[in-house]
Amino acid sequence: MQAKKELHSWGVWSLVESTMASSDGVLFERTFVDSPGAVGAVAVTANGDVVLVWQYRAPLDAMSLEIPAGMRDIDDEDILLTAQRELAEEAGFVAGKWEYLGKCVSAAGMSNAEVHLYLAQELSSVALDRHGPEEHEMQICFVNLEESIQMIEDGKITDAKSVIALMLAQRRISKGK
Repeated sequence: MQAKKELHSWGVWSLVESTMASSDGVLFERTFVDSPGAVGAVAVTANGDVVLVWQYRAPLDAMSLEIPAGMRDIDDEDILLTAQRELAEEAGFVAGKWEYLGKCVSAAGMSNAEVHLYLAQELSSVALDRHGPEEHEMQICFVNLEESIQMIEDGKITDAKSVIALMLAQRRISKGK
């Protein structure tokens, strides 16, 4: 990237115009959403259930079934610490064991947002600390991990980070058996 000009900002995001050079040196411009990124956690209980949340998503004007997740909205906070904080705030759990699953980029043509994904196990309950109207309306549910994979296949879980994270977690757990 050669230069980045902020056109508009809101919350932790910015709409930017960037001048870039192609591999052969030709300059071109693109406009995209600049994001600090996010984290998500597949939290698995001792009996093999995953913690999912029903959350209102304004762009869809609908509820979405997702893994607990959140924005990387604290400058220089370690990615794992962000995941731990978000799991406690949204779902009321801390985990004794964390494994990095990878990251996903779900809208590379319009944003640089990356979501770092974790598997969280050995769960203990803590107090919720929700922020904003979407989180206050959030509902927690528990679904068997294998059932969550079926829910993806049935189109009941469509959120990209959740689909990727659940499939990676199921694969990781089945390899560990």
